[in-house]
Amino acid sequence: MLTHPVLDSIPHITHAFFTRKGGTSAGIYASLNCGPGSNDEPERVAENRQRAMEMLGLAKDALATPKQVHGRTVFLVERPWKSGEEPEADGLVTNVPGIAIGVLTADCAPVLLADAKAGIIGAAHTGWRGAALGVVEAVIKEMEGLGAERLRLCAVIGPCIGVRSYEVGPEFPAPFLKQDSTYARFFTEAAEGRFRFDLTSYVEAQLEGLAISSVKRIAADTFKDAEQFFSYRRAVLMGETDYGRALSAIAIKKEV
Repeated sequence: MLTHPVLDSIPHITHAFFTRKGGTSAGIYASLNCGPGSNDEPERVAENRQRAMEMLGLAKDALATPKQVHGRTVFLVERPWKSGEEPEADGLVTNVPGIAIGVLTADCAPVLLADAKAGIIGAAHTGWRGAALGVVEAVIKEMEGLGAERLRLCAVIGPCIGVRSYEVGPEFPAPFLKQDSTYARFFTEAAEGRFRFDLTSYVEAQLEGLAISSVKRIAADTFKDAEQFFSYRRAVLMGETDYGRALSAIAIKKEV
């Protein structure tokens, strides 16, 4: 699993951007597939999620992840839910110690956020659709509703598809340029009528534009590094029928 020093430095918060290693799944899901939405064996997915919680030093049933729909809905988590009860959302927020809030990705960018002083954390699933709709801003506003302050917020963008691996069609970059003409800087020409999109930098710019204290990233390309990461795009190009999902999670530690 990967962590970032900015979040590591907060004594009462634990977090991780999990790789695909350390689980029980086999084949295309090998091995730490934490996605209930995959066609992997449910028992293996459940065991993988429990293992992830153990790695964070939390109870096996501490994890809450949403049913992701590439939108901007944010859910306030007060307790973990059972499998099948997940709300449709792409952002989670909590101030309850002992609960891990997480998102599942396989090329999209996971974002973990924290206000250490207020004891409030957030997690966002940011594919291009959710990012364009403003899911990171929605998460921050929900955190502010609990008492967080932007000037104290730190955010870390986890592993996602890299710009050299993310080729998009002729419908881009028009939707982004309607938002801000300067967003052209996140697109470079590829083949005729196609572009390469820098998702990480786009999400980073959104976070910086929201005037939070610190924005960091973990440099990794999920498409290129098959040993470490799951990738939806790689699975499609290889003709695979499904793909695993990596977990990124953050939690406030319970006081001992």
